Amino acid sequence: MSYSEDFQQSVNAPEQFWADKARMIDWYHFPAKILSKDSNGYHQWFADGKLNTCDLALDTHVRSGRGDQLALIYDSPVTGQQQRYSYRELTDKVAQFAGALDSLNVRKGDRVIIYMPMIPEAVIGMLACARIGAVHSVVFGGFASHELAVRIDDAKPKAILTASCGIEIQKVIPYKPLVDAAIDEARHKPDSCVVFSRPQASANLSPGRDHDWQTLASSAAPVEPIPVLATDPLYILYTSGTTGKPKGVVRDNGGHAVAMRYSMELVYGAKPGDVFWAASDVGWVVGHSYIVYAPLITGCTTILYEGKPVKTPDAGAFWRVCDEHKVNILFTAPTAFRAVRKEDPEADALGDYDISSLKRILLAGERLDPPTYDWLREKTNLPILDHWWQTETGWAICCNPIGIENMKLKPGSATLPSPGFDVRILDFSGKPVRRGDQGQVAIKLPLPPGCLSGVWEDPVRFKSTYLEPLPGFYSSGDGGYIDEDDYAFIMGRTDDVINVAGHRLSTGEMEEVVASHPAIAECCVVGVQDELRGQVPVGLVLLKDGATIEHDELEDELVEMVRERIGAVACFRRAIMVERLPKTRSGKILRRVIRNIADGEDYAIPSTIDDPSILDDIQVRFRRS
Repeated sequence: MSYSEDFQQSVNAPEQFWADKARMIDWYHFPAKILSKDSNGYHQWFADGKLNTCDLALDTHVRSGRGDQLALIYDSPVTGQQQRYSYRELTDKVAQFAGALDSLNVRKGDRVIIYMPMIPEAVIGMLACARIGAVHSVVFGGFASHELAVRIDDAKPKAILTASCGIEIQKVIPYKPLVDAAIDEARHKPDSCVVFSRPQASANLSPGRDHDWQTLASSAAPVEPIPVLATDPLYILYTSGTTGKPKGVVRDNGGHAVAMRYSMELVYGAKPGDVFWAASDVGWVVGHSYIVYAPLITGCTTILYEGKPVKTPDAGAFWRVCDEHKVNILFTAPTAFRAVRKEDPEADALGDYDISSLKRILLAGERLDPPTYDWLREKTNLPILDHWWQTETGWAICCNPIGIENMKLKPGSATLPSPGFDVRILDFSGKPVRRGDQGQVAIKLPLPPGCLSGVWEDPVRFKSTYLEPLPGFYSSGDGGYIDEDDYAFIMGRTDDVINVAGHRLSTGEMEEVVASHPAIAECCVVGVQDELRGQVPVGLVLLKDGATIEHDELEDELVEMVRERIGAVACFRRAIMVERLPKTRSGKILRRVIRNIADGEDYAIPSTIDDPSILDDIQVRFRRS
């Protein structure tokens, strides 16, 4: 079947299309209801089906006689360690740790927060939760205590899984003090905290609440996977919102499993036995979908990499991993290769390694800029494929559907909508725009399997954020256009969430931190273009009358405040003092105009601005900075 035929069937006969794809996985009870609606009137997939995601990722392969195949390779240049787990070995580890969770009275539907570095125990913890029907919520280890506390209060976990430390290149970061501070700040108090001890740092355990991972697991009895409904939640993953309060994206079990299995073939051209490397972090959606669940459900070997594209030890790090583990498919963010290109512009390090096993490189998480695409294509002579998706969708909205039909490439385009995603470009009144014109990127409902099933315990926010802005559509929050060949070009966010090295972060949340400084009367944080990271935040600040603090001192204090409250991942490093902020007469700050000025782009002076001369002053100050 061609791409066109597949796509048309997916939008014209979605129940037939997805019933067929659902047969790609093993169910305890195959669903009779393929597409229905929940009590809130939102579409849901496979409502009466029963399965277990951990069973699909592990036990299925052992039962089919492939237990000796490698499931997981842990490669840690920051510690000099490597570990390999077969499907049978990983199944045994997960079953035993699931028993450890059971001994802590973690039951089906209970939440478990996982705040861990990129070590095998993070994957084991996720799969163990899935095995017993608990709902995991992985929090990126780069977030500070306050961010963890916010997520504790929202998810209300029965337990927290953590490690004694993470390692950032050569810096050891103790995790337990961060977890303790978060629990102290949070209103909700988890019953248990399980700490995996690493040799690089010790952790103080609080009697009664805290448990040593190794001791707890060694005394536990392994448990079998339990059946759950397809609509039962598998995980909550928090993504930044423009209000500063993160949104808990909820992913179900059944639709997610079907989408993961189908997307591995459609988007990545992956087959059972392939070595698949998603160079991301389990704290982000890429890590959930394509380090853990999709590769293992498909029967691939997945790589867990605790390192960076550069400085661990050099710009040849990615090539070394591809050579050593015979990687077939590599997926990362453009920012990773921008870092490699910056340190090794001629890709000299590539000559030291054999990457002949590599079939293709895929990039997502931010817009793939043509210079990075051209450099990678020239240096590797491999297919370089862009694709676009979101935390909310869990898999690619647009891609080159190489599992069906390999399309021609257009630099700057994520290629074509994936089957199931009926992508439209609408103006701000919800009407279709002309072909080639920019507008809001929207997806006609129903969304395909694997997309968010809601916002954790906040159906009002789910509807107001995603469904109500464009009735009958999912509002992506991104802008872009579709050309005469149906190729999609995604140009960036239409809201105030910025993309820093593939990580979506809220400028509104940063503004709250910056505004709390005692010398600041008013502020604005915008994302500006950055060659390495895609976007970085820059603060514009107005001092209170009488404040005498020097610029450098203020900037240093703000950088430290954002780092402490949000984490180093925010990359907040610049603050510019201004006399006034450009606003409309109604008081709205002209953030889009500020971004255009910062990026050196043309901009139109809005008729609603209260004083156009302010823009000239802003332009001068950006040049000076």
